[in-house]
Order: sequence, then structure tokens, then C-alpha cells
Amino acid sequence: MTSRRILSLTGPDARDFLQGLITNDVRKLDQGLVYAAILTPQGKYLADFFLCRRGDAILLDVAADLAESLIRRLTMYKLRADVTIADSGLHLQRGTGPTPEGALPDPRHPALGWRAYTPAPEGDDGTDWDALRVAHLIPESGIELTPDTFILEAGFEALNGVDFRKGCYVGQEVTARMKHKTDLRKGLARVRITGPAAPGTEITADGKPAGLLHTRAGDRAIAYLRFDRAEGTLQAGEAVLRRAD
Repeated sequence: MTSRRILSLTGPDARDFLQGLITNDVRKLDQGLVYAAILTPQGKYLADFFLCRRGDAILLDVAADLAESLIRRLTMYKLRADVTIADSGLHLQRGTGPTPEGALPDPRHPALGWRAYTPAPEGDDGTDWDALRVAHLIPESGIELTPDTFILEAGFEALNGVDFRKGCYVGQEVTARMKHKTDLRKGLARVRITGPAAPGTEITADGKPAGLLHTRAGDRAIAYLRFDRAEGTLQAGEAVLRRAD
């Protein structure tokens, strides 16, 4: 499981500040966890994270290796907004079993269980998170989600990570255009895989580049594919692939 940092945003302008920056609607915080991303002005991925209310603060749960760059980006946009960004001192607890008091459902997919933020680290409940991600096509920060990612190609709409009615945010024009004016020609897909192939292996179709292999669990994997070249048998090193969805 990716290491996480839990930040805290406080101040009277915190909600409005986030609302103008991120892909989802901050007003959904009243319903539970919110999954969202922050994008470049060109519509490409910078970081994805979860938001939740905790008293007067908004907690922001982000991959640890993205936290410092995200703090810098938020600080750059803050200008005169009355917002303070700090470490919360809390730790992420996750699981797929009985939901503990104070935990909230993961908004991306019911199979992903719950998330909770606790004062002390908690033990892992043994869930095979990679297998769950592959089964339900859930991208991970730094693996399927990279600086080259357009979030709709990564399935953010199905993951409840983008709201097309909330109004403007950074990168919104590109994201809306991809939604309403084009058919996606590339994106994440599940594949069946036979043979050895490591994540990061190029996928080809009849010798032509067709994508990239990402997370693998058994004979299934997540791949980034050119859909026009992914209809038949594909190769990834010595392995043979076919789309599984």
C-alpha cells in the first residue's frame, strides 16, 4: 500500500479555495469522503487525494511522495486566501472488513472498503490491495497515475473523482472537452496475461506500440492501451495479452 500523508487545511477560505482548484465538488464533503485531483492548466494530472471534514479542518489524504509538491502548488495558488496548510499528525487506516467507528466508505468503489484517520498507526488487515485494484480498474498514484495522465483516460468519472457540474477549476476546459467533444482513444483497461512480463513493459500489436503494462495480479493486469490497436492478441515482452473487459 502506498505510504500516505494526511494534511490539514484550516481557515475561513479553505472550502472556496479548494473548490476553484480541484476536479470534484467540495460541497460533497457534507456526504463523506471526496476523491479528487489537481491538474495542470493543460489538464494533466499532478496529484490525486481524498478530502474529509474533521471539526473545522479539511483533511487531505495524499501519497507521501506527492505531498511536498502538492503543498507547493497549493501555496502558489493561495495568494490572499485565508488558508493554513499543515501536517495533521494523523495516520491512514484502511480495511475491507467491519467498518470501525469514525471510518468512511472509499468513494471510488464499494469493494475498496473504508478509510479512517487515527492518531496512531494501525496494522494492515491483510487485504490484497493490488488484486482489488486490478479487479476493479483502480489506478494508483505514481503507478497508473503519472504526470502524463489525463484523468478521464484513467477512469476518474467512474471513480467519482470528477464533477462536470461544479464549475471552473484548473484544467477544467481540457477535461470537459475530452468528456463532451471527443471519444477516448487511449486509456486504462484490464487485460488477461499469459507469460512473464514486468510492470512497465511496452505492449505491442503486430509489432506496433499499443500501450504499457502496469499493475499485475495473477493472470490479470491493468494496462494503458491505444484502443484502436487493442482488439486482438497483444504482446508484452514474452507475455501474451488480451483485453479482459
